[in-house]
Amino acid sequence: MQVDGGVLPERLSNKFVKKRRLASRLLSTFLLLTILHFPLAGGVLAAEAYTSESAPSKLTGSKLLASNLPTVLAEPTTYCNPLNLDYAYTPNKDYSVNNCHRSTADPVCALYKGKYYLFSTNQEGYWWSDNLLTWHFISHFFKENSSADQVCAPALWATDKGLLFLPCFNPKDTMPLYRSAEPLANKWEEATDSFPVKTWDPSLFEDDDQRLYVYWGSSNVYPIRGAELDPENQFKLKGPIHDFFTLHPQIHGWEQFGEDNQHGTMDPFVEGAWMNKFGSKYYLQYGAPGTEFNVYGDGVYTSDHPLGPFTYQSFNPFSWKPTGFICGAGHGATFVDKFDNKWHIATNVIALKYKFERRLGLFPAGVDKDGVLFADTSFGDYPHRAPQTKTDPGSTFTNWMLLSYKKKAWSSPSESNPELAFDEDIKTYWTAPDGKSGHFLAVDLGTPCNINAIQVNFADEKAKLYNKQLNIHHRYQIFESNDGKDWNLLVDKSKNEKDVPHDYIEFSSAVKTRFLKIVNIEMPTGSFAIGDLRVFGSAPGEKPGLVKGFAVSRDPKDKRNCSLTWQTVPGAYAYNIAFGTAPDKLYGSFLVYDKNSYDLHSLNTDSNYYFTVQSVAETGVSPAGSVVQVN
Repeated sequence: MQVDGGVLPERLSNKFVKKRRLASRLLSTFLLLTILHFPLAGGVLAAEAYTSESAPSKLTGSKLLASNLPTVLAEPTTYCNPLNLDYAYTPNKDYSVNNCHRSTADPVCALYKGKYYLFSTNQEGYWWSDNLLTWHFISHFFKENSSADQVCAPALWATDKGLLFLPCFNPKDTMPLYRSAEPLANKWEEATDSFPVKTWDPSLFEDDDQRLYVYWGSSNVYPIRGAELDPENQFKLKGPIHDFFTLHPQIHGWEQFGEDNQHGTMDPFVEGAWMNKFGSKYYLQYGAPGTEFNVYGDGVYTSDHPLGPFTYQSFNPFSWKPTGFICGAGHGATFVDKFDNKWHIATNVIALKYKFERRLGLFPAGVDKDGVLFADTSFGDYPHRAPQTKTDPGSTFTNWMLLSYKKKAWSSPSESNPELAFDEDIKTYWTAPDGKSGHFLAVDLGTPCNINAIQVNFADEKAKLYNKQLNIHHRYQIFESNDGKDWNLLVDKSKNEKDVPHDYIEFSSAVKTRFLKIVNIEMPTGSFAIGDLRVFGSAPGEKPGLVKGFAVSRDPKDKRNCSLTWQTVPGAYAYNIAFGTAPDKLYGSFLVYDKNSYDLHSLNTDSNYYFTVQSVAETGVSPAGSVVQVN
């Protein structure tokens, strides 16, 4: 059956589904009551039998008893990367036959008629949003390329005549250029039935004078290329094809292939072209060195003309996130919102089930007074505001700190250590043996804390789904307790109808509590598994002290490398390193957990650098220390 331009998978009859759901809810209620009434002994459930006599006096967890707790905002004011989108599962290919998982990458986003439209690889449709916070999916099947991609690394641009949209395709393929003046209504036409330029990782750009250009490239041999198009003549080339640039990893350390830009097994890839014009300057952006690595980022060349010549920006990569819960900020797109704020949406990396297992992340961006483009990835996987007014890009961080890192955890019988759900690493996860209702995971924050938000990152374990799935959902409940004995219902997703693989919960005001417990009711597929249950807010106490002894040593034999060291600060669980090519342009940043040193292999050899560091604790972030220069 066709639905909004897509195909709805076969479903069981409504009558059977209702009966199954009723039975599941009855079983869930019994299991939840059982779990909530077992007393806790040293962080594990005591092995005493559940009886009716043990129940009545201390039973909590009902909505009535929890009514004094802050509510969950139906429309959040903040977001947390990776974005909570209903990502499709991968197609049924060799790499996913026994390893089903979700993935997407290569995002493009545009503002059109007051709505934001977001496309990415292999999603069988696209999303729209009013505010960059809540996204809605529209199912639509565009033409597949010969690699069996239902859209791969597409191009998108908003024009007066509608959104232009172009999936990438192989030289032997033909691919339409699509156009829509009503994308919210899912109405698309072919602007031309065969786009004349064979483009992989294309980008479209319309200049202020309505002249149209295309850019493309994904190769470790060939350069990023571009040309002007003629919209009045089937979008054929209007002039020659221009070769712009390739990678120079011997000069640009961040372009080296490999994890941490080390131990590469092949030449790096330049890909994911994207063009913007800000003021009178053109910014041709590109991704490198490989989408599967933590150092996947976006660089930029600038010019006074859309077809060059282009000059490498001194601060590069301009979008980069090599550490944290989820890494990567490459192959993205920069766009402007309703309030003239700039944003960069990019590819986040998991690369666990398969090297191309990925997600999407959104980062504030800006262009400074000297024309330097940057994306603000500082605390890039912590909660940020999506302002509904004009705002400075460095002001979106909520200062809600991570409260759950390496905290004592326990669970119902499981197949992995519960502490894997609190280690700030999306590549590891805790899993129950199956997806049955009643499995739980609990954590002790160590002291009563003010909780502003929770991010539930579900993991793909024993999944049995492929491609885009409509009408699937996660159902669960989260309980809170101040003593680990009496539990109150805090978050009720028992009737949730949405697919929320990275569910993000923001409260109307801070919840003060110490213990949290998430209880499964229903998974879309596979086992109840959690990559990380991340809790954000503030703990009582003073902010951590200034970092002392900060030193940066650059390798004189290979200026791409430097070593950073500092003294540990009591109470700090991480350190935020900021760096840049001028003391007042510290646009790069990354978090270092647990350690007091870091080796960086990503510098440009022809640039001087400036570094500073902050200590990060559950109580807040220290002021930045003195800026250290290295030549």
